[in-house]
Amino acid sequence: MRGIFDPHIRRHLLRDEGEVIVDEVRHHWIVFVLPAIETVLALLLVAAVPFVNLDLAWFPFALALGILGHAAWRALGEHMDRFVITNMRVFRVHGVLSQQLATMPLSRILDITVKKPLHGRILGFGHFVFESAAQEQGLRDIRYVGRPDQRDLSIQRVVQRSGLRGPRIAN
Repeated sequence: MRGIFDPHIRRHLLRDEGEVIVDEVRHHWIVFVLPAIETVLALLLVAAVPFVNLDLAWFPFALALGILGHAAWRALGEHMDRFVITNMRVFRVHGVLSQQLATMPLSRILDITVKKPLHGRILGFGHFVFESAAQEQGLRDIRYVGRPDQRDLSIQRVVQRSGLRGPRIAN
């Protein structure tokens, strides 16, 4: 059973064409740190309510609810953001209330740059930058990808197996 907060990736597959998922990429856990900090802050505000003047107690409580709502919205947005590698294309589905889908066929991928900042190298995440044959594209930057080197190799393998590029010649 699929939950209401599942981005339903499989409904975007071209099953009649034989499209299968090679890898479904969720964001690295680091994206949930700020929502977690906001949640702790909201809980601290709620814990402070009994120590505030009764006439003003509504304010920290309302502020805590606002912060908690913001944290939940951010966490849900990160959870609903998926990058998918198939045997035919790469695509990204994201959005909570409305959903956006950006697709790039493997044949249009000219180059993939994997950026790994220092803290990303330490924690195991990186960012992908796709260069394609199209000028404008909805699928350029994919941020906070866990195990970026393995994911890059997965894409390179799929492109190689699809016959879109010739074999690499060692120098």
